[in-house]
Amino acid sequence: MNRPVPISIAVMLVLALQVVAQDMTAKYPSMAPLEQYLMDRPAEISLARSAAPESISGSAEILVLTRHGYETAVQGTNGFVCVVERSWSAGIDDPDFWNPKLSSDLL
Repeated sequence: MNRPVPISIAVMLVLALQVVAQDMTAKYPSMAPLEQYLMDRPAEISLARSAAPESISGSAEILVLTRHGYETAVQGTNGFVCVVERSWSAGIDDPDFWNPKLSSDLL
């Protein structure tokens, strides 16, 4: 009589894990159109500068993503580079790897 309860719990766990796995892989299975990853240039420069204090980012080189890859938007003078990364910095198996809504500033 004790056997059906552990078996039913095991079945429920397996089913729950399958649903979670399907949700993780179905979110962003491939790259979105490039336009969805591009930002307004002044907004991207501002977000990139937010990666560091003004004393550093104010003189840093700023890179922005364009249709041709990352390009220099502001020439720097202090050897630092600020850039807005996209979700591509996540691992290739990360469910958000192709998420066009994710971005973060990086010094």
